[in-house]
Amino acid sequence: MAAASFYLRLTGVHTLAPGVKHFQFERTDQQLFSFIPGQFITLLLPHEGKKLRRSYSVASLPGQDNTLDFAASYVDGGAASEFLFNLAIGSEVEAIGPAGRLILREEDHPARYLLIATGTGITPYRTMLPTLATRMQTEKTNVIVMQGVRTPADLLYEADFLVYVQQYPQYFQFGAYYSRYDTGELKAHEHRGNVCRHLASLAPNPTTDIVYLCGNPKMIDEAYEFLKQKGFDATNARREKYISGGSA
Repeated sequence: MAAASFYLRLTGVHTLAPGVKHFQFERTDQQLFSFIPGQFITLLLPHEGKKLRRSYSVASLPGQDNTLDFAASYVDGGAASEFLFNLAIGSEVEAIGPAGRLILREEDHPARYLLIATGTGITPYRTMLPTLATRMQTEKTNVIVMQGVRTPADLLYEADFLVYVQQYPQYFQFGAYYSRYDTGELKAHEHRGNVCRHLASLAPNPTTDIVYLCGNPKMIDEAYEFLKQKGFDATNARREKYISGGSA
């Protein structure tokens, strides 16, 4: 049975980084938008008499209201990008969901989470922060977030993660990894080179760690192959791939 669709109204939009925007919507029927952190929403966008299906990870922090946030990258020539990036405040779009399995599971009790992302793949981890905070407090779980981007200007939601570094210094780490930033000073949490280059330094252990991979398919394939060599499999290395940042 197909999932019932509903409509969202655009209430706000702002630029996160060059070519990346944060979109804020609300359900037009005023019903609560319930989701599990890590899930995505699918928009049904009109295009040449058809409906384009495009999925975006929910970026909202969990709450009991009717709002929905997500981030999207602009893709040159992409029909969905053109539609979204030119959408006027107050416009409505059709949607279905949420769905997706890149979530924190209640039955998991790892000593450490490694949350690795490129581009807009970081958004699911933003929604997970309150749940991770509970696990850090109750189970002393360690959390490492690795965000891979080209330059510092491309970082998404950096401030949200650095707040948790300050609040939980014993358990929470956030690292920014730059693939195209060869000069300039680096802050304590910044590194040169892509995330895959630095993954080995964390000594991933399949008996104690659970790894999440979200973002560019090339990064995910490379990281997953490395993890398989270390003894990981689909039960403790979980993946969500995006093409061109999740928007086309």
